[in-house]
Amino acid sequence: MRRTAWIFPAAALALTIVACGDDAPDNVGAPPESGASGGETDGGGEAVTVDRATLVAFSPLPEVVKPTAYEMTDEMVDLGRMLFYENRMSISQEISCNSCHLLDNYGVDGLQFSLGHEGIPVGRNSPTVYNAALHIAQFWDGRAADVEAQAKGPILAAGEMGMPNPEYVEDVLRSIPGYLPLFEAVFPDDADPVNYDNVATAIGAFERNLMTPGRWDAFLGGDDSALTNEEKTGLNLFISTGCTTCHSGSAMGGGLYSKLGVVKAYEGITDVGRFEVTGLDADKNVFKVPSLRNIAQTGPYLHNGELADLSEVVKIMAEYQLGKTLTDGEVASIVAFLGALTGDVPTDFIAVPELPENGPETPGPYEFEE
Repeated sequence: MRRTAWIFPAAALALTIVACGDDAPDNVGAPPESGASGGETDGGGEAVTVDRATLVAFSPLPEVVKPTAYEMTDEMVDLGRMLFYENRMSISQEISCNSCHLLDNYGVDGLQFSLGHEGIPVGRNSPTVYNAALHIAQFWDGRAADVEAQAKGPILAAGEMGMPNPEYVEDVLRSIPGYLPLFEAVFPDDADPVNYDNVATAIGAFERNLMTPGRWDAFLGGDDSALTNEEKTGLNLFISTGCTTCHSGSAMGGGLYSKLGVVKAYEGITDVGRFEVTGLDADKNVFKVPSLRNIAQTGPYLHNGELADLSEVVKIMAEYQLGKTLTDGEVASIVAFLGALTGDVPTDFIAVPELPENGPETPGPYEFEE
């Protein structure tokens, strides 16, 4: 492999859903200016320190999340990259995984609801694909166990990519001459390697490499200068407020489920969340806690994308999830810290690949026949 393989340990703990919004300053994830460090000030004030014993709930990102069900190879990842960008796996041949999870835009499209087949809005806000392989499960309701299982869903969803069944997806890919030798090379033990399970496996392998380390990881690694004084102040508040109850681990979330409105009822919720998966009354209005990695770049927020302003979301989540009232100054400091969670998009790794040309039997848009 090109990258060191890690196996993801158990993530987070339990309670809040802190997030932030679109209107963060343009340099929200930028490195601190020269002179800002743990032992210096940002411009005249007293240096802010962070007790590193309080950082035990956090860990740096791995370079890759190694699968346990199969052996991941470079060739498999390369095939997965192609399939991630492959719009011929949609019935209109206009939508790919990248349509809703734009890799050059921190894995999101910035819409409240992504637009699927024939411009139909999907039912929930589309989360970022970056660092998602670290999560306890996929989708807001956790209905897919991993990124491989998740990859199968949107392709066949009538309101998303709209393909009628797995067999048609396979037929389309087999009709494209360039794909058969690639699948044969990646899955040499399969008599018929161009199958839907292998499509999902390849896409999942690619997504397991979509990590975005940044200044936060450098700070966790011991570099006090990686965060500014303002960001350190926000970090201290983030911890003391109790945000780490949910937002911890290497992904800063994604490791558990929580009810929206833990200590105070969150009015107006029509989406019952994880209840649709489990049927348990206790899971009504329960959703997977989102990761805060790159959160300043991935709005709007919550399962329904109803909140876009960073300060508003932080204040609301502190109130409804933790029962705490934050001052405007405290909110601003936490917002500054959240901006420091913006990492580096792997530009070379996500470069759009050249896709194989259609064959003489490759169907056009909407040509499926029963």
